Amino acid sequence: MAEIWESLKKIDDNRWKLPKSAKAGMLADGIIYADDKLLDDIKKDKALEQVANVAFLPGIVNASLAMPDIHWGYGFPIGGVAATDPDNGGVVSPGGVGFDINCGIRLVRTNLRYNEVKGKVEDLVHALFNAVPAGVGSKGEIRVSEKEEREIMVKGSRWAVANGYGVPADLEATEERGAIAGADPGAVSDRAYERGKAQSGTLGSGNHFLEIQVIDQIYDAEIAREFGLSEGLVTLMIHSGSRGFGYQVCDDYLKVMMRAMRKYNISLPDRQLACAPLDSPEAKQYLSAMRAAANYAWNNRQCLMHLARSAFERALNMSWQKLGMDLIYDVAHNIAKLEKYKINGKEKTLCVHRKGATRAFPPGHPELPPQYQKTGQPVIIPGDMGRNSYLLVGTEKASETFYSTCHGAGRVKSRTAATKAFSAEKLVRDLRGQGIYVMASGRGTIAEEAPLAYKDVNEVVNVVHNAGISKRVCRMRPVGVVKG
Repeated sequence: MAEIWESLKKIDDNRWKLPKSAKAGMLADGIIYADDKLLDDIKKDKALEQVANVAFLPGIVNASLAMPDIHWGYGFPIGGVAATDPDNGGVVSPGGVGFDINCGIRLVRTNLRYNEVKGKVEDLVHALFNAVPAGVGSKGEIRVSEKEEREIMVKGSRWAVANGYGVPADLEATEERGAIAGADPGAVSDRAYERGKAQSGTLGSGNHFLEIQVIDQIYDAEIAREFGLSEGLVTLMIHSGSRGFGYQVCDDYLKVMMRAMRKYNISLPDRQLACAPLDSPEAKQYLSAMRAAANYAWNNRQCLMHLARSAFERALNMSWQKLGMDLIYDVAHNIAKLEKYKINGKEKTLCVHRKGATRAFPPGHPELPPQYQKTGQPVIIPGDMGRNSYLLVGTEKASETFYSTCHGAGRVKSRTAATKAFSAEKLVRDLRGQGIYVMASGRGTIAEEAPLAYKDVNEVVNVVHNAGISKRVCRMRPVGVVKG
């Protein structure tokens, strides 16, 4: 590990290079986006070694990439990005997606000004807490039959909208319009079906949350106006994923990929990177199941937004339409997608793994809906419950990261270490003193999610903004939080 650190070279104030000579067998360099201070945090775990290990993947293109919120994960580091080329033996690795497939986030605007509703934040938090089932094993009121569950896997958010849990405009403001093509319910195990059937419209545990925020700084006034945002406006952020369903899909296919490694004679330094060639039946089956889980997650967040809108309606006695609760955007944080890029002057379809990373398409990208052609794709970066969150947009310079950027603050303490270091009761009191009202399904979750268990998101966002791979639009601070 020390030898790897000694090989690290500074490119500029926001980027570091880990040459492929750092570890025998690397097929590409590692590129880490971080400033000097964040690099010190990265040194505290084995994430850099994981960046090197990802560079062993067959068919890797350009570099093994790491965002400034990088920390140790399963196989890939969380905050890791890698693209592989199917024409050059490229593979797909479930470790490059993660267990919580399409864990992601959406940002909802409102017409509410914080000064007008300051006294009602506590009521809104209680309304959200009562409306949204949260925590490990939680079950929702939106019950579906097995037939409907299969429909959700193919239709994603479209199922929710068709069943009255949203409007068509929500789909236009969702990555992949809420459903990625190529999902196959037949590639999903009975155990995954069982785990998923009662969890539509439920908030996961850990770092999943609903957060009422207020915009406290505008960086790009023109883009903020395009999105209907201004200083002092209340927003709502929703962070959740595919729940037990996605976890089971990942678990099932890790076993498949372990066998595939032997079948295709693939040797890697970490068995958690188990993978299969993209043209193999194992890879195609995994991608079909992963897409089913991704669609499940988009539907889940759509249902969560419906429940949140209803909670606001009850608490404020006004329709969500009059409250202006429109979806700004929804992005996936854990996914592998086939996307087109120019490599050495030729257009190629690559498999881009984003594990704890956000897609950041630039203005004019053909896959963006009309309302974001001028601005670039909205990029939503949550912080922690005591600091800030951000809205950014994608840039053309992000082509160097396969149009990817950070996804949050990134942990510096494990959940176990945080639980030992922080008192939930004291955290709730301290946050209340800062004007932040918190409710959670369990006190343990609050300690695990202590602000000091995370890097400072302001520093993380400064790096991606200064590196030019995404551009700041506005900053939000939390005033009310519901934790899973």
